[in-house]
Amino acid sequence: MQALSGEIRKKGKFFLGKRKLFLRRRGEGTSSPLFFRPDMKHKAVYLFGGAAVGAANGLFGGGGGMIAVPILKGAGRSARSAHATAIAVILPASAVSALVYLLGGNIPLAVFLPVALGVLSGGFFGAKLLVRVPQRAVTFAFALLMLAAGLRMLFP
Repeated sequence: MQALSGEIRKKGKFFLGKRKLFLRRRGEGTSSPLFFRPDMKHKAVYLFGGAAVGAANGLFGGGGGMIAVPILKGAGRSARSAHATAIAVILPASAVSALVYLLGGNIPLAVFLPVALGVLSGGFFGAKLLVRVPQRAVTFAFALLMLAAGLRMLFP
């Protein structure tokens, strides 16, 4: 590829500008770096936060995202970016946990298949909705969900 002298080369949803790959968000005039380089402090936060997310997901069978979102927002990510990143990192953690549960004989396939189909469709529509809902509303709804889940566990 030729050197870029301040110009931007666009191709589909991605574009290259000043030696960085960016992801163009549909319907928005802004773009965010797809591959950004966090400093050492943020790398440590992401590493130890990720370990906490994986441990919670493995121990509780879920809930890692409820830890990931506040960690990512505390590290300076936007609400939208924090939620999207949490979902993306939960996939490998869930896959590893699911493998351990499967090998241990803890997953009844008669329950797994319909729930998995529901989760896939809900995840698709939720991701589509995330880019359309204001970030403040997403944060508020997420906080209410965490509060409701906590209260439900304390008072069954």
